[in-house]
Amino acid sequence: MDRRKLLQGTALGAALATPALAQTAPQVRWRMATAWPRSLDTLYGSAEALCRRVGQLSEGRFEIRPFPGGELVPALQTFDAVQNGAVECGHILSTNFIGKSPAFGFDGGLPFGLNSRQQTTWLQEAGGMPLLRAMYAKFGVVNHVVGNVGVQMGGFYRKEIRGLEDLNGLKMRIGGFGGRILAKLGAVPQQLAASDIYAALERGTIDAAEWVGPHDDEKLGFNKVAPYYYTPGWWEGSGSITGIVSAPAWEALSPIFKEIFEVAAAEQNSLMMARYDARNPDALRRMIAQGTQLRSFPRVVMDAAYKASFETFEETAAANEDFRTLYAHWKPFLDSSNNWFRVAEFTMDAFRYANPIPGR
Repeated sequence: MDRRKLLQGTALGAALATPALAQTAPQVRWRMATAWPRSLDTLYGSAEALCRRVGQLSEGRFEIRPFPGGELVPALQTFDAVQNGAVECGHILSTNFIGKSPAFGFDGGLPFGLNSRQQTTWLQEAGGMPLLRAMYAKFGVVNHVVGNVGVQMGGFYRKEIRGLEDLNGLKMRIGGFGGRILAKLGAVPQQLAASDIYAALERGTIDAAEWVGPHDDEKLGFNKVAPYYYTPGWWEGSGSITGIVSAPAWEALSPIFKEIFEVAAAEQNSLMMARYDARNPDALRRMIAQGTQLRSFPRVVMDAAYKASFETFEETAAANEDFRTLYAHWKPFLDSSNNWFRVAEFTMDAFRYANPIPGR
């Protein structure tokens, strides 16, 4: 589907204006396994909203029931459950599953990669989505963009990070390519589901943990067990959330139900970013008022991570055909898009952020 129709209002209008088409299709009941605890109203709440919207647009003929991570299957087994048909669909951050294919990193977001607007542009206008769809098809899965969390925070730490030496032996909850890069810099990445992070950080089983940003991190309680909060989360220029659907389940849908699912997915892709942008500022202020110490990663750490990231991309492209195919398309787009954003967005934003609002 061309998601530009959503911006023009035509796709949503068409779905709402054709109840007879939905009524003639057989009734469909799906289950959606998610990778999120119920407490995360942005991530799990977005999955709930997507399912609810599908029901509304289909007048109840297409029903999807969402489940928090761990209820149907463990959070980190969501992809397997969809791939083998145990559930029809899932709601994930695909970079957590790069063990299956490193090419999933292009879907969820790569270190020092595209921001949320650039990611949407690459997928919907610059040819990224057909390449991802072809890659996912090899796993018997159809992918849909269902959200974005934006640039993340760098996580909570039990000790300060003053230089590269402080990363040596650091046990950190982090998945995806970020974990691979940090391992190159001496850290010890750990893959944990959201529900397991607090206890591990509190007990000292891990020294640091990243999740998303202030709103989610506060809900998960990380500020209560670690004092230092670092920025930025360089391991994903933006965290793009993926709705995965079993290919047989997808192909069994009627055309109108496919359209309805994609309209609901595109709607949530826009709304999730807005929810985070609305909630993160207040959450960060609250945590700082309660004693959280905000820090920026030292330049030496950022420089080393940047260098290690692109070295890792080149190594991975040489070893994996799917990654190589996507990288050959993604890398020149990143360069071209950065050049444009540097001219307009960055210049304007840097000026605005450096100047206080008059009267405050």
